[in-house]
Amino acid sequence: MKFFITGGAGFIGSNCAHHFAAQGHDITIYDNLSRVGGQANLDWLRQQHGDQIRLVRGDVRDYDHLAQAVAGANVVLHLASQVAVTTSVQNPREDFEINALGTFNVLEAVRHQAPQAAVLYASTNKVYGGMEGVGVIEQDGRYAYANHPHGIGEDYPLDFHSPYGCSKGTGDQYMIDYARIYGLRTLVFRQSCIYGRRQFGVEDQGWVAHFVIAAQFQRPISIFGDGRQVRDLLHVTDLIRAYELGIAHIDDLAGQALNLGGGPANTLSVWTEFGPLLTELAGREVPISYHDWRPGDQRVFVADIRKAGRLLGWQPAVSPEEGIRDLFAWVAANPELFS
Repeated sequence: MKFFITGGAGFIGSNCAHHFAAQGHDITIYDNLSRVGGQANLDWLRQQHGDQIRLVRGDVRDYDHLAQAVAGANVVLHLASQVAVTTSVQNPREDFEINALGTFNVLEAVRHQAPQAAVLYASTNKVYGGMEGVGVIEQDGRYAYANHPHGIGEDYPLDFHSPYGCSKGTGDQYMIDYARIYGLRTLVFRQSCIYGRRQFGVEDQGWVAHFVIAAQFQRPISIFGDGRQVRDLLHVTDLIRAYELGIAHIDDLAGQALNLGGGPANTLSVWTEFGPLLTELAGREVPISYHDWRPGDQRVFVADIRKAGRLLGWQPAVSPEEGIRDLFAWVAANPELFS
């Protein structure tokens, strides 16, 4: 099949390109190479797969170029995005143009140039907002939901917070509606904390990789809040398995949204649990500094992934400890990427 991956030189995109190229599919990456690590990921893909990886250097804000490039695709993975809440607050117009207008452009390009393609969209758990009404308790040095033992499900009310939440939520809803109105085969994945190899995390996005990289090279780590906040972690290989299943069952799933995260079985507190693991891996104490909570930071986010389990026959397989150990080893083996 012909895969068209927006943001294909990014963290998730490069892992997807590698996985599907290894299966023999033709891969076109549509990327403006603006992200840190993008060129390194592209170089690695070309070393692994040669001419099987085709780069179209472009921007999702450029509709005409995008429409020309997507023609003939069988599968579209729309992963290109402005990814940081803080950046969206600083520059909301750019955030809107990349995430909302860019996603609209992808849908229109598919509608006119590749209407039979399966279209998967990387949405975010941020579409559920701050969830101020959810009861949170503290137990065993970490926060937990008082009344959501399976996590937050897809039926939880949408509540877009921050320009980033609004722009990604706009794309989320457009994807669903284009299946309803135009019959496109779209599928939305509301993703939690994705991590793994080829992730060049920074302080305001990709925090798992950022902590690992900082610990490895003795760079400062800032903890916003008290470090007891909890996230469900999903390794990128588990995410790609879900993508693969979504593509295989797209006719049954078109127009739906599914949560993809680690779920209750794969949670980690930001520092009270992650800190000791990093200290062990680094072989020394990892210094940190504490700072005030940031606006909109959630004490807990855990996705209810039972719908994905039912419809895809999918469950995460990589534990946070296993995945973080693997990421730490990869960073240690590739210091030139982080200089």
